[in-house]
Amino acid sequence: MPEIEVKDRNNNTVEKITLSEDVFGVRAKQGVLHEAVVNYLANQRQGNHATKTKGLISGGGKKPWRQKHTGRARAGSNRSPLWRGGGTIFGPQPRDYSYHPPKKMKKLALLAALREKLAGGEIVFIDSLSVDKPKTKDMVTILRNLGLQEKSVLIVLPDKDDTIILSARNIPGVSVMRAVDLNTYEVLAYNMLLMTKEAAKKLEGLQAS
Repeated sequence: MPEIEVKDRNNNTVEKITLSEDVFGVRAKQGVLHEAVVNYLANQRQGNHATKTKGLISGGGKKPWRQKHTGRARAGSNRSPLWRGGGTIFGPQPRDYSYHPPKKMKKLALLAALREKLAGGEIVFIDSLSVDKPKTKDMVTILRNLGLQEKSVLIVLPDKDDTIILSARNIPGVSVMRAVDLNTYEVLAYNMLLMTKEAAKKLEGLQAS
């Protein structure tokens, strides 16, 4: 792979690195990416929608009128789905939408998504990312220096950093995630990825394991 520029927080090139072909050079069919995104969204669904059937609605224990000789249709409950205020026929019930595709497929989709981002110039690599204390203004300045203002940005770190998380949480369209937690949906959902050099190395280590 060609050498990639690594920036500092002032957008100056400090070095060039060669990324792993096994992480940032993997190709996959679009169907694999699509399936990974659909799977992620399905796993996020709560599935707690519910409607009441005839047996779940209170009342209706007494037969409205006798079975015969009234001239009306037979009725056993005023909570029948045919009656106003009655139960719902075939309404949605709580269910689990999640499913688990093969791990190799999910991994392939993630690597292919990273390749697409890199090929499109949508990943900025930075030597390190830190702030002295949680301050939104400092994070806004860093993003502006890197030309990432007014864009949705996913900041990828090697490890959890509470100061970065707190500094970025009030900036619209900006999120922070560890390299080990990356998934296809999050990679594709943002305009840009801001990834530290150490986070890129961590991804290479995950691929090798």
